Amino acid sequence: MASGNPAPVPAKPARRSGGGSVEPTPPKAPVLDAAGKKAKDLTLEASVFAADVKPHLVHEAVRAEFNADRAGTRAAKSRGLVSGGRSKPWRQKGTGRARAGTIRAPQFTGGGVAFPPRMRTFDAKVNKKARHAALRSALSDHAGHGTLAIVGEGAFGEPSTSDAASLLSAWGKELPLLVIAREDEEALVKSFRNLENVLVTVPGELEVSEVVWARSLLVSEGALELVQGRAR
Repeated sequence: MASGNPAPVPAKPARRSGGGSVEPTPPKAPVLDAAGKKAKDLTLEASVFAADVKPHLVHEAVRAEFNADRAGTRAAKSRGLVSGGRSKPWRQKGTGRARAGTIRAPQFTGGGVAFPPRMRTFDAKVNKKARHAALRSALSDHAGHGTLAIVGEGAFGEPSTSDAASLLSAWGKELPLLVIAREDEEALVKSFRNLENVLVTVPGELEVSEVVWARSLLVSEGALELVQGRAR
């Protein structure tokens, strides 16, 4: 017997790509003006900002970036590297002292170090695909948690640190903050670079460790395509 209630509408099946895998839904990020108010929502590239988060790749990329920053300059000279000592300091016999062949030996002042530490490199290799996947994971984590926003074109016509502080206050996200802008966007860069707990970088120098360090992320509308290209 039919009831008075209408039949439930069946849910639409998930959109699948040609290979049968489910395509991720493109995420959106708010576009902020200089006052920190949302002007519109911008659809982001799903392959970059809606990718699977892979913590093990993020860990490898961050460790490799930290290792690359290590100087590795701790070293000392062995007896073969110090200067002087080309001849015996005294004759072999008849002096009452122990025989010696060179003053570069470790027991002499100014001599070499026995088993000295050597300069080394701490670089760790990370494949290009793994590094890009790590960056996509870090960006997708921000997009998924709503800590990513876009600074609209022309929001900063001239440098103003007070306007940048007002934008962050109105946006209300947690610090530290990472700002990604093009090199020619001087007004935007100068507006944010003097704020505490704010790091400003360009897409060409963007590192996974910086994205992981930041609790919130601001990307200029002009730099967005460059960021997506770096993570593809």
